[in-house]
Amino acid sequence: MIKPIITEKSLKEAKLGRYTFRLSKSLNKQQIKNLIERLFGVNVKSVATMVSKKVEKRRLSGKKKVIMPFKKAVVTLKEGEKIDLFEAKK
Repeated sequence: MIKPIITEKSLKEAKLGRYTFRLSKSLNKQQIKNLIERLFGVNVKSVATMVSKKVEKRRLSGKKKVIMPFKKAVVTLKEGEKIDLFEAKK
């Protein structure tokens, strides 16, 4: 499972060659690198990962909302390469 994270910050970072993805917790950095290279046909320079914890919040109505833990990876590509998925439309 791999999903791009599209936010203002991630689009700003994409212009600098750093792309953010949400993915399965079981993947390590080498597997992430191989997956990104295979899916998008680019050369990955480095991978930084972060793991979020399970968070429980209460809604306005008082019901509990659980945000399950996930892993986020910031992938830096070699100079001159880009992933078209993150290009902002004008």
